[in-house]
Amino acid sequence: MAGHSKWANIKHQKGAADKKRGKVFSKLAKEIMVAAKMGGADESANPKLRTALASAKAANLPKDNIARAIKKGTGDLDGVTFEELLYEGYGAGGAAFLVEVLTDNKNRSASDIRMTFDRTNGNLANGGAVAWMFQRKAHFVIVGDNADEDKLMDVVLDAGADDIIVQDDVAEIFSEADVYEDILKALDDADIKTESASIIQHPENVVDIEDEKTAKQVLSLVDKLEDLDDVQAVHSNFNIPDEIANLLE
Repeated sequence: MAGHSKWANIKHQKGAADKKRGKVFSKLAKEIMVAAKMGGADESANPKLRTALASAKAANLPKDNIARAIKKGTGDLDGVTFEELLYEGYGAGGAAFLVEVLTDNKNRSASDIRMTFDRTNGNLANGGAVAWMFQRKAHFVIVGDNADEDKLMDVVLDAGADDIIVQDDVAEIFSEADVYEDILKALDDADIKTESASIIQHPENVVDIEDEKTAKQVLSLVDKLEDLDDVQAVHSNFNIPDEIANLLE
């Protein structure tokens, strides 16, 4: 199996943001609240909640946080009401961006996101402008000794994986979104820890960033968007070639 990997050549930039556990936990809790509000607390009858809980488990979100988020979502505890929104835009170099948001204040979110794009040489776009460039996929990242293609194929192919990319000590697994839980269980049963496990918007085509200045701008846009409290996930189609990525280290 082969394909394109964005994770490996920008992970050194992204790592610091992903380590902000408090922010990650907050975003996972909001996702659980919305899922419980929409479909109830019974995960067997609520696929959206099952997916949110699987992501929370992969990130080691404490059980008390999970239980509290579900109760807030179902109204058993007081909590604010969140709305799901999707923003589309372009970053430097023509990179396309999808930004998933959970917010209790649409005006605040729109203002924050527009300002973030403007300040990093990007711009917001109308709905539908870039969404057609992406497909919803399950995505898993494995690092270290378990990032072995043959080993992972034995574990996840029967669970529904359709692509495995290995580069250096990083493996990425892609599948259709509806087998997310199956693959996560297969990895868990094989005692393989995930560095990241989520549902993403996977780009069908990529835009290569050919100079250091533009690379810094698109990476800055990713970091600044992810730092916004209302932003749940940021997806883009840019690729930084190794010769440019090496200049950023």
